[in-house]
Amino acid sequence: MSVCSDDLTHRYKGFTVMTEDERYEALRHCRYVDEVVRDAPWTLSPEFLEKHKIDFVAHDDIPYSSAGSEDVYKHIKEAGMFVPTLRTEGISTSDIITRIVRDYDVYARRNLQRGYTAKELNVSYINEKKYRLQNQVDRMKERVKTVEEKSKHFVYKVEEKSHDLILKWEEKSREFIGNFLELFGPDGTWKQMFQERSGRMLQAMSPQQSPHGSPSSSPPREHSLSRSPSPPRPWLFCGPSPPSPASPMSPPKGASASISSMSEGDEDEK
Repeated sequence: MSVCSDDLTHRYKGFTVMTEDERYEALRHCRYVDEVVRDAPWTLSPEFLEKHKIDFVAHDDIPYSSAGSEDVYKHIKEAGMFVPTLRTEGISTSDIITRIVRDYDVYARRNLQRGYTAKELNVSYINEKKYRLQNQVDRMKERVKTVEEKSKHFVYKVEEKSHDLILKWEEKSREFIGNFLELFGPDGTWKQMFQERSGRMLQAMSPQQSPHGSPSSSPPREHSLSRSPSPPRPWLFCGPSPPSPASPMSPPKGASASISSMSEGDEDEK
């Protein structure tokens, strides 16, 4: 593949972005390129084709006017050595340069940020300060955006943790209420324990039952009726206590003395 030098290219087409050495090296790495012919002429003469043993020339079929000719490939087409190629729409050196010119400020700011000097970029002092200020503003925006994203992530994590905490709290609350009802509910363990203890206390306080169902400590009713009535208590009577029905009536002291004296007198009379 033949490549023109920078001198010819700048003269007939315009200023290039890549130098001729960069173009040579780029083409040398193409897959279907076996050899790169450096400093090729702008128009291909039969002598040049014969010298480099070129069998055909590939280029797009549109007439290429340059160097005072309407189509520099006209004689090659007439010789039957021309192979037309198809252009890819939107990909050309002119389109690439147009993008660079259009986004010049962006590329200048990027290269300043990467360490290039204003002199290397052919940027004035005022534009340099403007670009550096814009870079600082962009970095601040990126920091704010990063902080905002981190804040959103943090809030999301807090909401997720709060949701888990609420679920755990509800689960523990249901478990606590269930345990409380199981212990203090209408049929809970506490009521059963209270009933058992109350029954034991009542059983301990009531008299023991005999085999026939009557209290063993209380005597039969007929025995209590056959007993002699107990004498009345002395403080219930104002006079002398009445004699017991089981013992004979004994006379008072004075009466017994008179009876004994009377019996002695009777004996004397006898």
